[in-house]
Amino acid sequence: VQLQASGGGLVQAGASLTLHCAASGGTFSGYTMAWFRQVPGKEREFVAAKRWSGGNTYYADSVKGRFTIIRDNAKNTVYLQMNSLKPEDTGVYSCAACRTCILSSLGNHQQYPIWGQGTLVTVSS
Repeated sequence: VQLQASGGGLVQAGASLTLHCAASGGTFSGYTMAWFRQVPGKEREFVAAKRWSGGNTYYADSVKGRFTIIRDNAKNTVYLQMNSLKPEDTGVYSCAACRTCILSSLGNHQQYPIWGQGTLVTVSS
């Protein structure tokens, strides 16, 4: 499975943006899908994840109530709806997938063997 992320851009604070992550070369059936973000000089940061089994969702505290992760299994696509964007949301957003993620470590990027290229989100104040 290969992942392709898109949808980033430059927006003003308070705006909304939706990122897309499309899977190709197979289906992401059975995979936990996640979004991470990174800014230069900082560790990759967990944003959100959605498990295949049960479809439970998990969010970083910093984005709860503002971001929503959605997966469309028929389209092999996962989305990240981002509302009320803040300048601190700026970063390169990447999607990732894993089949054997441990629930307690969903926020650990090292669990994810499959990554898409990042898409840059810039939020101006």
